[in-house]
Amino acid sequence: MNKRHAAAAATALILALTVAACASDGDGADSSASSAESGTPSLSHIHGLGLDPSDQRLYVATHEGIYTPDANGKPKLVGDSKDDFMGFTVAQDKTFYASGHPASGSDGPGNKGLIKSTDAGKTWKSLSLSGESDFHALDYAHGTVYGYDATNGLLRTSKDGASWKDGAQLEALDIAVSPNDADLVLATTADGIARSTDGGKTFAKGEQPVMAYLSWKAEDALYGIDASGVLNRSADGGATWKKLTTVPGGQPQALTSVDSEDVLAATQDGVYESKDGGSTFTKRLAVESTGGH
Repeated sequence: MNKRHAAAAATALILALTVAACASDGDGADSSASSAESGTPSLSHIHGLGLDPSDQRLYVATHEGIYTPDANGKPKLVGDSKDDFMGFTVAQDKTFYASGHPASGSDGPGNKGLIKSTDAGKTWKSLSLSGESDFHALDYAHGTVYGYDATNGLLRTSKDGASWKDGAQLEALDIAVSPNDADLVLATTADGIARSTDGGKTFAKGEQPVMAYLSWKAEDALYGIDASGVLNRSADGGATWKKLTTVPGGQPQALTSVDSEDVLAATQDGVYESKDGGSTFTKRLAVESTGGH
């Protein structure tokens, strides 16, 4: 019981830190400038990861823009935007969805709502909810955008990115949608993993184990990482879990699975990838992180 309480407290702390970070992120402080001379940007708050299916290039959504590894494996800014990218997901070839806040000195409302890129993050277009919503978690599955709207504390879904259906209210950090069932949505909460079987309209109370982030791209490979960086895998949709390994680098900041064996995880010192189902990890991108969620 003590271990459960500790895990719940750790995830609750991550939730609290995320809210605090977002509040301060509105000021748009550019923490990457301090390390410009070293050639390695100091990327605080890695919020999302993804591989573009067209070329398997890694993209990292951060407080200071979208980055990808350059020829030397160092973070390179994609496009010109240094906005704070919060929720982020790769939908298909060169097509990304995101949310967040404008960079310091930029025009526009404090919350970007849902934005979309069709050129692998070089440029972005506002789709909806500008000024209204900040999605901290986004998933694209079954031709639908699933988003956790942290501003309003609810799960929302959209087929076109413009009109939305409001779902349940809950306090969550991350969401994951079943690759085979559009109605099965999971959310990480301080109580554990909350489950919805009606597309996010309602959620059951969170159940153990407590996870920080989830990713689900293959039916038999639901991945979850806890607040201490331990990666877990479930072959039965979260009914049972198997602990795999601890991802290097400290507190986790993001998790994305590409398929049943390929898993990406961001921690405080970089982005790591496993191609053997989470048994071993190698660093894909080194960063000088000034902080986590």
